[in-house]
Order: sequence, then structure tokens, then C-alpha cells
Amino acid sequence: MRPSGKIVNLFYLATVLAIAMVTSLPADGRAQSAVIEPKADQLLRKMSDYMGGLQQFSVQTENTLEVVLGSGEKIQFDNPANLSIRRPNKLRAQRKGDIVNQEFYYDGKTLTLYNPDQRYYATVNAPPTIDETIDFARTVLGVFAPGGDLIYKNSYDILTEDVITGSYVGMSLVWGIKCHHLAFRGNTVDWQIWIEDGKRPLPKKFIVTTKWMTGAPQFSMTLKGWNLSPNLTEDMFAFTAPKGAQKIDFINLTSGGMSLR
Repeated sequence: MRPSGKIVNLFYLATVLAIAMVTSLPADGRAQSAVIEPKADQLLRKMSDYMGGLQQFSVQTENTLEVVLGSGEKIQFDNPANLSIRRPNKLRAQRKGDIVNQEFYYDGKTLTLYNPDQRYYATVNAPPTIDETIDFARTVLGVFAPGGDLIYKNSYDILTEDVITGSYVGMSLVWGIKCHHLAFRGNTVDWQIWIEDGKRPLPKKFIVTTKWMTGAPQFSMTLKGWNLSPNLTEDMFAFTAPKGAQKIDFINLTSGGMSLR
């Protein structure tokens, strides 16, 4: 029998928070200096510079969260999402998957998280940039974004924060596109990234392995449908509460399983 939605959401939230904490926060045992192969370092920097230079874009992602049960069995949950960004201060994300249906709005002044199924939403004043808002959501609201490291304007610094070693694996195909496959090891997590070859060094796939958790569960994300010149309007990023929607506090929203991933 499938567990109730409330139980699943609470279990999912606990797992997401655990993974997010180790992918977003620097570890106390961080190595003094990382040993990253020059080619891997060059490609990661190239991707970071290219992504940071994009003034706007939209992308579709296929996200899979792996959960390890007490029995040792691994269960995966899929959560496809759409993301639209206009720098420096506009972001919108929509996700509808196995566990949760939610929408995230940031218009440069306020941040809103909305659950269409339960018709709950929470809104709070937010910092003036995307990078600051991602940090604010994590540290103040407890809303985490594993994989969100790729959104930062200088994602290289964020991604390598806890890296011990990095290597170039080789060429690979993701959605039929030639990509450079890089692998990195850290104190608490290992991660891999696939970067498109050529003039558009976009991230195409991203996997995080949480080593300190039993069974080393993974979070994986593939990115497709990149649009680097989307038609993004102001009202796309502003949240208007639907008729009958109930406004609640973020502390209640997150405790009910509402988190951004």
C-alpha cells in the first residue's frame, strides 16, 4: 500500500534537507588545497563563466532523488521541473513530479512558494539578487535547492567549495549531445557533471552522491531544452494568489513538505 501524501512529503523533506545541507554548506574538514586536473578545472571555469554571463535563459530538468530505506532498499522519485531566469533578480521554477507539485516565484522584491494541490502559499521579502535570494532561502527559510549551485553567477566557487580532487573522465553523450564528463570528490559528497562541448558550455547532467548517508544515495539532474533567448515578461515572475488560495507562514509551508529542489 502506498503511504499517505503527508507521510511521503515529510519523509521527502527530511531527505532533501539532509542532501541539501551537504551540497550547500562548506565542510569543517575542507582540504587546504584541491588537486584538480587542469583540463577539468579549465572546463568547469569555462562553464561557470558562460553561465554567469547569460542574462536570461530557460531550461527543463529531469530530477531524480534516491532514498535509502531502513531495509537498505533504494527507492527513486522523479520530479521534472522548468526554470526561467533573468539576471540579476528574476527567477521562476515549476515542478510537478512523484511527490510534490509546487511553484517558486522571485520578482526581485519578494519570494513566494506555492503548492497548487493544497492551495497554500507563503511570501516573504527577499534580497535584491538571485544569488543572495538562494542563500537567504537556504539559511533563513530552510528552503534548499540541491543542484541550485549551477544557478549562481560564479558557480565555480560554489561547486569547488569542498572539493578534494577533480578529474576529466572523457567525452560522453547526453541527449545525443557531445559532452565533457568531469568527476569530483569531496569530504562529504562526490559529484559529476557533463558539460556541452563547443561554443555553448552548458551543464547537461549533474549527479551528487551523498557519501555520509547509509547507502550513499544520489541526486541526479539532466538539463535539456535550453533556451538562451526566451521571451520573459515581468508578470511571469510575480505571484498572484489564485482565488481560494490560503496564505501561510514559511515555517508551516516547509514543515508540510514544501521545499525547492
